[in-house]
Amino acid sequence: MFEINPVIFTLSNKIKVVYLRREAFVAHLGVLIYAGSRFEKENEQGLAHFIEHCIFKGTKKRKAFDVFTDLDSVGGELNAYTNKEEIAVHASFRKLHFNIAAELLGDIVQNATFPEEEMIKEKEVILDEIMSYLDSPGERIHDEFEGHLFKGHSLGYNILGTEDSVNGFTREDVEAYMERLFTPDNMVISFVGDVPIDEVRDSLESNFGEICRVGSDSEKLAVVNSPKFQIREKKSNFQTHTIIGGFAPSFNDDSRRAMTLVTNLLGGPALNSRLILSIREKYGYAYNVEANYMPYSDTGFWNIYVGTDKKYLDKTISLIHDELKRICDTSLTSIELESAKEQLKGHLALSLDSNIELMFNLGKSVLLFGKVDSMQVIYDHIDSVTIEQAQKIAQSSFDTSLISELIFEY
Repeated sequence: MFEINPVIFTLSNKIKVVYLRREAFVAHLGVLIYAGSRFEKENEQGLAHFIEHCIFKGTKKRKAFDVFTDLDSVGGELNAYTNKEEIAVHASFRKLHFNIAAELLGDIVQNATFPEEEMIKEKEVILDEIMSYLDSPGERIHDEFEGHLFKGHSLGYNILGTEDSVNGFTREDVEAYMERLFTPDNMVISFVGDVPIDEVRDSLESNFGEICRVGSDSEKLAVVNSPKFQIREKKSNFQTHTIIGGFAPSFNDDSRRAMTLVTNLLGGPALNSRLILSIREKYGYAYNVEANYMPYSDTGFWNIYVGTDKKYLDKTISLIHDELKRICDTSLTSIELESAKEQLKGHLALSLDSNIELMFNLGKSVLLFGKVDSMQVIYDHIDSVTIEQAQKIAQSSFDTSLISELIFEY
């Protein structure tokens, strides 16, 4: 078995670092901050994403142009993302330029100045992003489903925010959010590449070791499962979009392993998933059909998405419910279970082939759990899932009394 052996160490200010040396010409460095959109207050919707955009717009010693060109000029890439639980700022570069990337990321994370004129311009960029998103029903329906599922909770907020919320953001809002959440105990730095650990340690200490925000008021609002819903909305689409789903185990629930296995079996990335074989291959009702499982630190949800012609909508939904009922009522055979386990192990192995994805995964593991399990431990956990556990998680998640539905019709 191919194994990974990262090293975890801590800077003087308690920022955790996960380091993995890999022979490669390109290296990847990321700062993951436990400060995603779920930590926004009601009047802050979209603020985490706004910070992700504006954090590149200048520091105490760099103008926006310098932020973008210092790494670009040596062929590197600088980027960021925001999701419900974390913000990440990251860079990819030739390994000989590690110190340039480390100094740049350290400067951005602790010294961003958010110039007023740059914030105004970036608001227009984000408003355009919102309009583009509204023109993409296949993306929009996922966010709206989550909004209904977590109604009244920050997990239901759209990461992009709204036109009103984005227009209302001030530098004071940004600085208060960062002071609250961009703290050493909320940060993990992740590195994958061919640079000696002592060099990485010294550079990160120099560039990140002085971050000393104390933070406050970062507790997560408890999630209360909302009642199921069935909603149909008329949209100006060329296709009908449907999501069926409900609540699921969190990252910290051991049953997440069985849930991952079952979801993958239903509609994972493989072309032999049950929903693909039924809806796409046997009947030709849809090109795109998928099952997803999204665990968070204290809750989670699953969904099945399909885009289809309106004339096939009811038949497609019926086939989905047939597959859900089948997996609840009929135990997997030992051959089916072993095949599902081997497939999942293979997908995990493929994910290790991308060093940038590995950098993200290592950082997220330390951010959530404070550790990284070996591949042997991960495979052992997969192998430990029993037929009974797979059926039990299916029955507790896919019961018709718990399933919600959102449809965009045309």
